[in-house]
Amino acid sequence: MFLFRPLAALLALLLTAAVFADTVVVTADRMVDVISGRVVEHPVVTILDGRITAVTTHAGAVAAGVRHIDLPGQTLLPGFIDMHVHLTSDPALGGYRGLEFTDNFWTVVGVANARKTLDAGFTTVRNVGSSNFDDVALKQAIEAGYVPGPRIVPATYAIGATGGHCDATEFPPSVQVPSPGIANGPLEIRAVVRKLRKYGAEVIKFCGTGGVFSKTDTVAGQQYSLAEMQALVDEAHMLGLRVAVHAHGAAGIKDAIRAGVDTIEHASLADSEAIELAKQHGTYFSMDVYDDDYILAEGERNGTFKESLEKERKLGLLQRQNFRAAHTAGVNMIFGTDGGVYPNGDNAKQFVTMVQWGMTPMQAIRAATVTAAEALGRPADVGAIEVGRYGDLIGVQGDPLSDVARLQHVSFVMKGGVVVKGTAAQ
Repeated sequence: MFLFRPLAALLALLLTAAVFADTVVVTADRMVDVISGRVVEHPVVTILDGRITAVTTHAGAVAAGVRHIDLPGQTLLPGFIDMHVHLTSDPALGGYRGLEFTDNFWTVVGVANARKTLDAGFTTVRNVGSSNFDDVALKQAIEAGYVPGPRIVPATYAIGATGGHCDATEFPPSVQVPSPGIANGPLEIRAVVRKLRKYGAEVIKFCGTGGVFSKTDTVAGQQYSLAEMQALVDEAHMLGLRVAVHAHGAAGIKDAIRAGVDTIEHASLADSEAIELAKQHGTYFSMDVYDDDYILAEGERNGTFKESLEKERKLGLLQRQNFRAAHTAGVNMIFGTDGGVYPNGDNAKQFVTMVQWGMTPMQAIRAATVTAAEALGRPADVGAIEVGRYGDLIGVQGDPLSDVARLQHVSFVMKGGVVVKGTAAQ
């Protein structure tokens, strides 16, 4: 037996080294615990093979051989989740300017925007509308390691009615634009849901009312009947997919809630009845309250249609007032920015607007983390620094709870235990 002891010791050493090789420990001055809503001093977060295995406080030196990343002066937070982005869009190419580029140009735009979004601390996004299945292509490229970017939950094409917000309404009849997401009536709508899922959709997004950037409709006008919405939601839920609805107008918002949608996008003109319905049904509101500043400041320069700018002038303040009303009433609020309507990568600017219109910094952060993960249907994977979830961490200098604008300057980003911005492993 004695002769085998050196071999056993060597084997144990090799096994320990193998474990340490896949383990990383992150320490910082403080951590925002979004589940409890409190700040933890001197956190120690241990990550093995991309998943968090322990969350403690300083209890001595980190074991020798373990990769250690220390972030002095910084606050740790979970990687943020933006529930409403369009990575393959660029707001500077508004109106008809986008027609100057080939179809696949937008995939390349998405590659650049994915990197900007990840560097801004958003490690998960829900891409709720793109052409040519570009968001699926981008997701596949990120997961295969070809390009850096956040975890993407793709919707592929947004579904909509003929002539509605999700249709191409800026051209004469002689110009036909392929529109795989256009469907009318319950049977057509069910078929399109199945087709989009077949080609990679992990969430279904549809247009229930008009919108700002569609040229010829009204923002408030409802574009699908209750029966059509019910068919869409029923089909998506049967297939295990959650449903997001683009809805500005109160009537469309209310019918979408009655139909069982999971999230209302924009919710700009939600009235008291819509707010009460959302509370009763547990429906989430994703309200892009920062956009108004950017659209009105830069829209004309970007080539945005004059009709769209006029709609936004009438809508922006009302949306912010209704954001405050919905939050005050206790509606489930999630963080969604409509990235692509403003420059992707500036996602964190919305935190300030959310605080200005009624949220505390902690509430705004929770909307972009633990609450968003619940709405996404992935609370075991993302949205908190908790054992079992992905090692998606970000670091900011100082205390973002005393100055939420600090979240616009993320100095450290880790996705799945891999540092993608900031301090290298020590």
